[in-house]
Amino acid sequence: MSAYQTIVVGTDGSATSFAAVERAARVAADAGSTLVIVSAYTPASREDTAEAEDVLKDEAYLVTGWTPAEEALREAADRAAAAGAQKVSTHAEDGAPVDVLRKAVRDHRADLLVVGNRGLNTLSGRLLGSVPSDATRRAGVDVLVVHTT
Repeated sequence: MSAYQTIVVGTDGSATSFAAVERAARVAADAGSTLVIVSAYTPASREDTAEAEDVLKDEAYLVTGWTPAEEALREAADRAAAAGAQKVSTHAEDGAPVDVLRKAVRDHRADLLVVGNRGLNTLSGRLLGSVPSDATRRAGVDVLVVHTT
């Protein structure tokens, strides 16, 4: 039996987050674990979607029922599969990144959280906190911080 049964990793669609996804996928592949890829987002306001619908006219249906997180998750899942992960699920959640990651860890009973190091060594990260440092402190499970920058 593997040390890690379920691994959670987050993505925001950035190159650095995809590097963390790929590393998490390789760990999941090696361990035979389930990989859960999550993306935090804030839904667009009705004013924002109404404006987009006005611009898109006949293609306004593209605005309804879609979040930018979904495209990031599709690409992340493709990259995870290419890196060897066999069991992959994706989830978009409304909320702050660290809260969404912690919720995914709880909901999926994960035993490993993978995050990239972006923001960890920046001045704003030191003063205001960063996703990797906050996630590491608050995860409640093992955390793998991947060097992505």
